[in-house]
Amino acid sequence: MHRRRRTAFLLSAAIVAAPLLAACGNDTHPGAAAVVGGQRITVAQLESRVDEVRTAQRAAVTDEAQYKQAVAQTGSLARDTLHGMVLDKVLHRAAEDAGITVSRHEVQEMRAGLEQQAGGAKGLETAWLQQYGVPPQRLDENLRLQLEAQKLAARLGTNTSQPAFWNALSKSSKALGVDLNPRYGNWDARKVARVDAKTPWVREISTADTQQAS
Repeated sequence: MHRRRRTAFLLSAAIVAAPLLAACGNDTHPGAAAVVGGQRITVAQLESRVDEVRTAQRAAVTDEAQYKQAVAQTGSLARDTLHGMVLDKVLHRAAEDAGITVSRHEVQEMRAGLEQQAGGAKGLETAWLQQYGVPPQRLDENLRLQLEAQKLAARLGTNTSQPAFWNALSKSSKALGVDLNPRYGNWDARKVARVDAKTPWVREISTADTQQAS
């Protein structure tokens, strides 16, 4: 379980804090949060993914103070969710290049094992939401990616924490030509990660500033 959780942490959106952003006027791809392999991840798609997490958090936490605390702890959810969406595509490309496939039965088998360890389906869904920001409706999708990662690492004779694994993802990342909207940072193909960008035309707005302006 611990190893699988580490993998999920690497391949899913992290839960940390970040500011709101004002509109960016220099978008290379208007309306796109990122372009991966010539395919757009639209801002609307990204916002929909973020809404899925927020809705799941709201359903899981009935106490208003606890919900506000959960939101505060996941303030950078948009950036981190985009990172996860891009990384998922990079991993899937690397797995495809290596001839790796994952069946629905394998996903169900992995889920059944994790549910048993988590005390049931609800326990697993809650754990994945709280620890990795994965809403219940995305759980099977995430587990498929975990299996792709495990199989790719095995094919390379390594594990998901070793350089050989990440070098394969870096190669896939470069081949796809990931391009992020500057408001979300830049994509470092060598590190296979989103990094913050210095963009003078993007003005960061704190929550306090927003409240003062209202």
